[in-house]
Amino acid sequence: MIDNLKKILNEDQDPKAIEKITAKLDNLLMSNEEVGYIAVQKKPAVTLFPDSIVVTNKRIILCKPKNLGLSMEFVDYDWSDIEASFVKEGILGADFTFSTKSDLTHTVDYLPKNQARKLYTYAKEQLDLLKNPIVIMPIAEPIVEAPVIVEPIPEAIVETPIDEVEEVEAIEETPTEEVTLYAEIMPTPNDIIRDTELEAPIRTNQEKGLSDLSQDELFSKLQNYKKLLDNGLILQGEYDRLKSEILKFL
Repeated sequence: MIDNLKKILNEDQDPKAIEKITAKLDNLLMSNEEVGYIAVQKKPAVTLFPDSIVVTNKRIILCKPKNLGLSMEFVDYDWSDIEASFVKEGILGADFTFSTKSDLTHTVDYLPKNQARKLYTYAKEQLDLLKNPIVIMPIAEPIVEAPVIVEPIPEAIVETPIDEVEEVEAIEETPTEEVTLYAEIMPTPNDIIRDTELEAPIRTNQEKGLSDLSQDELFSKLQNYKKLLDNGLILQGEYDRLKSEILKFL
């Protein structure tokens, strides 16, 4: 126990007296009881068997040697029985006094001043703990929520919102320029008659139609043919043929 008390001992304490006290305390301490401080008398005259006072986390123990130091008397008081504690400093030392709730008063005199102060401080802390106990709150276990299983919606049930349908219908189309006489400009293969006997009358009728147009109308028709060629709607050979026919009348 001496090694455990080195942190609370100081130079004013007699190591031999501390050793005797701790040897006796080994069989007196209760479970979970720890020694907080030990103070030993130091009278002006040489004292072979000084009184001492021990404070633990559970009680105050008065240690008084008897029979020339062959035995020791122990008197203890629980902190719950202690009413108050006091320290009175003098020239040759200090007195540590404590009173009980049954109006008993005990004093240990001729204590070194620093030891008496530490006794008082420790006693004050223990009395404060009794008045204001520290409540240890249990650590709450985290709440584990059950996983939410989301079932996929069948594709057959999914419907396109009305707003999205309207947006699809409202897609702006690329404007195309109006082209007149589509049947004349874009003949289908079925409409083109390659028969030599019919080609001449058709060309004659076409030439008559072009001859009836004004210069501006012919020029507009040529521009329409050029737009069809640029858009890939007719081939270059077809465009050249139509162009040459119109140029005859310009």
